[in-house]
Amino acid sequence: MSKNGNSLDQRTFDKLSRLYIIALSAVALSVIVSQILIRKHLNTQQSDSTVINIAGRQRMLSQKLTKEVFSLSIVDNQEKRGALKKEFKNTLQLWESSHDALQKGNDSLGLPGNNSDVIIAMFKDINLSFNAIKEASFSIIKTIENNPMVPTSVFADELEVIQQNEAAFLLQMDQIVNQFDLEAEEKVAWLRNLETVLMAITLLLLLAELLFIFWPAAKTVKNNLSELLEAEKKAKEMAYNADVLSEAKEKSIKELRALSHAIDETLLFARIAPNGVVTHMGNKFSRLFKFSKFNTNVLFSEVLSIHEKEQTIIDDIVSKHKKTGWQGEVRATTKEGVRVWLEMSIIPFSPTGDTSELLIIASEITSKKAGQIEIERLTKASFEEKMSQQKTISSKIIENQEKEQNRIAKDVHDGIGQMLTGLKYNLESIDISDIDKTAVKIEHLKELTANIIKGVRTATFNLTPPELTDYGIVPAITKLTQELSKLTGKHIVFYNKTDFIDRQDSLAEINIYRIVQEAINNAIKYADSTHIIVSLSHSKDILSIVIDDDGKGFDPSKVKNVKNGEGGMGMTFMKERIKYINGRLFLNSEIGKGTRVTLNIPLN
Repeated sequence: MSKNGNSLDQRTFDKLSRLYIIALSAVALSVIVSQILIRKHLNTQQSDSTVINIAGRQRMLSQKLTKEVFSLSIVDNQEKRGALKKEFKNTLQLWESSHDALQKGNDSLGLPGNNSDVIIAMFKDINLSFNAIKEASFSIIKTIENNPMVPTSVFADELEVIQQNEAAFLLQMDQIVNQFDLEAEEKVAWLRNLETVLMAITLLLLLAELLFIFWPAAKTVKNNLSELLEAEKKAKEMAYNADVLSEAKEKSIKELRALSHAIDETLLFARIAPNGVVTHMGNKFSRLFKFSKFNTNVLFSEVLSIHEKEQTIIDDIVSKHKKTGWQGEVRATTKEGVRVWLEMSIIPFSPTGDTSELLIIASEITSKKAGQIEIERLTKASFEEKMSQQKTISSKIIENQEKEQNRIAKDVHDGIGQMLTGLKYNLESIDISDIDKTAVKIEHLKELTANIIKGVRTATFNLTPPELTDYGIVPAITKLTQELSKLTGKHIVFYNKTDFIDRQDSLAEINIYRIVQEAINNAIKYADSTHIIVSLSHSKDILSIVIDDDGKGFDPSKVKNVKNGEGGMGMTFMKERIKYINGRLFLNSEIGKGTRVTLNIPLN
């Protein structure tokens, strides 16, 4: 019977292992193949955005060439003409190199050069206009280099060639850009279809595994359990019919019942021999320590820890208490190096009359132990030390926030602002032959561009102003009120009543500026005020700033309960900042009578 039982267990385990290995391997293979196909296609698309960007830039460069060559024709100063000639020559070289790279490829620019037949044909057509402009431009450069002050009439023919071919070049280049964009979209559509097909294949694979692997495996387990239950039933009937139970068998039954109850009621369980070798390991124990429950002939201490010192302690506990039993806390370490605390009990029992084992019952108390250790640590630590640590952390957070805002401000101002300004200049310099039809459109574009530039400057201004870093809090607040007054149309004024000019610690100035900025923005956004007055005064020890508005006001007692509404989080941030610099903030407001925010900051 035992032999057959072992054969059944081994046969079941072997079958389940094969089935799960096949299932997991199939899923893994599907994922790998999907990734290979998708990555292969993505690699072919890496340069699409670069190609479209450089192709679009060619249109701008051709317009710039035209503008610069006509500027050369009207400049009568030798020094200015020399500078314009140099800039024109650089633009021409960039335009020519980009045009060749779009056709033949260029590693430094990230252009593959593997164009489609349609694009190759389009480049063949546009090369007529390109070569005409290029040759005329080089001829003008050569003429000016030979005689810097040559009259415009000498290269008038070349100017006419450039003017005649520019429109054709722009039109054909626009078609090429559209074709590049169309081909990129086709690649994306192909990738989307590929992902759909791969997802369908994966779903079919999972369905097949369910039907042919997991469902048969579940039936096999169910049948095996039925056989085991039937065998248990027959064993009880045989025991009942025999009606002869020895004292050892009665003791074994009691111990087995106790073991079964312990297994059902506890989180972690295992069985080990008196010498510490594992004979059985429960599922949760196995998952916690990444140990195969079917692996035997391994010391229990080696399962619980990877450290020799901890293994020695566990071996000593097992050795000393293998006959009497033991209960207590044990520190263990998983294979990943994670520390685990266990509340463990060792119970000696005899499964048969001539053998003995040790039942291990444990529960994980890592969180509980960590809480105890943390409580002990906090009890020993002084209140001043905790506050100092919190202050240091807050300082670093605020300092990093300000650094990030400085970086964003620089990027917006130096990058997007200059590009949009260049766009405005280019639009204003377009030579339009039919003024009647296009004048309205051009004026609209100018207005739109001006609004964009204004928005960028507004966003830049809301970040850290350079006046704060360079000159201090008074110039920064002065600039803040002036700019916000211009941008919003509100009457916002600043009065330095005591002519305060001293500098403070950089973080203190940053926090004072942010609190004033938040108070003014609240008055603009939520109070519907038309007049805002910011007044500054100081004494020997205190710097006082007051922000008054004539808005609709509010009930200050309700702000404490508002966290997601108007003014709630802003007021929280203001209080946190004033607390950080050891200052005090007072808020006075009545509905219909405006609001006053007062800041009192100790001076260094």
